[in-house]
Amino acid sequence: MTEVVPLADAHEEARFGAKATGLGAAARHGLPVPPGVALSGSIVEAVAAGQKQAVDQVIAAARALDGPLAVRSSAADEDGADASFAGQHLTLLNVPSVDDIEAAVREIWWSANSDSAISYRQRVGLFARPSVGVVVQSLLDPDVAGVMFTENPINKADERLIEASWGLGEVVVAGRVIPDSFRMDRTGKVLERTPGMKKIAIRAAGDGGTLEEAVPPERVEALCLDDAQLGELNALAGKCEDTYGRARDIEWAFAGGRLYLLQCRAVTRAGASPKPAGQAASGPVEVIERVPLFANMSPHDVEGIAALFKERRFAPGETVTREGAGGAAFFVIQSGEATVSVAGRERATLGKDDYFGEMALIDGGARSATITASTELVCYGLTYWEFRPLVQQNATIAWNLLQTLAQRLRTAQEDQRG
Repeated sequence: MTEVVPLADAHEEARFGAKATGLGAAARHGLPVPPGVALSGSIVEAVAAGQKQAVDQVIAAARALDGPLAVRSSAADEDGADASFAGQHLTLLNVPSVDDIEAAVREIWWSANSDSAISYRQRVGLFARPSVGVVVQSLLDPDVAGVMFTENPINKADERLIEASWGLGEVVVAGRVIPDSFRMDRTGKVLERTPGMKKIAIRAAGDGGTLEEAVPPERVEALCLDDAQLGELNALAGKCEDTYGRARDIEWAFAGGRLYLLQCRAVTRAGASPKPAGQAASGPVEVIERVPLFANMSPHDVEGIAALFKERRFAPGETVTREGAGGAAFFVIQSGEATVSVAGRERATLGKDDYFGEMALIDGGARSATITASTELVCYGLTYWEFRPLVQQNATIAWNLLQTLAQRLRTAQEDQRG
């Protein structure tokens, strides 16, 4: 079974996710989708685990794409009418080359398994292990981009609502500007044009990633779409509804004089995955062996546990866990340092081989402390979906964990007496 396919061949939402299969349907219906490939949830997990065979397969498939890349999440339940993971699951723009795909895919996998994403799943009743596909496409350099609703999402009026700004559309999606706003009826007649305040544009940076640039003063309040472009957008809205049905939320861009469809999903209403066959995972065995929680275990068991862990990196000053947030992962520090703060007060410093995050995974409660990277921090993480079964099925780990918790309780009692 092929785990990396051209977008037009992405048919199964359960394997490739909603975004990939949606773009696949668009490509098969002749809609203007940038070239790309779809990665199944199984191979994304394998890449996140560092399996070389999976990494090589993804890189080989992506080499056919031109220039820098856009790498986007595509979870199976990501873009439904009842829930939207916008702002939860990651999109990485201007990934410089295929050699950088492994790190990008790992970041996206972690975004779907982050504290905030897991907490959102609990709130919307989707508390199940996420299967995270990925879409890799050639990155556009848009003149103008934005979003379009084929039905007014506020009052359900039968009209198109368009928001647009200069440069990449993330400036609109992230609310960084007041975009131009347009209303059209289904015939394409413009009902309203409202200039925005577009002081910045997001562009691709020369060394990867994106940057903000100031918009020239004369373009800040100038409308960025003309009648011809609005006509093309209206035609695209009709084609998307013919393909997917009514009430669509569309992301689009004009680049090089051509209109492209970047995403089409349902308007959100208010209100264990298999691994590919092949090479075994090479987990952080040497790190796990040094962690007291996994003491007195056989080498075979340590290797099996290590294969479940996935690397995650944090920049200095980046928040790893936030006090009061839901818990999604248990971490072991491979290198670097982090500070522990409770109620705004620094309480401890963590370093190599220290671990944290197990409490919230055990009792389902909120994080008890904020952990912040003091230096470049490299961790190995185990998500809720692997941690609980691991403890439940392994008496040695459960006993080590019980000893750890007893020691912490004793220390807290002694601090209170002191």
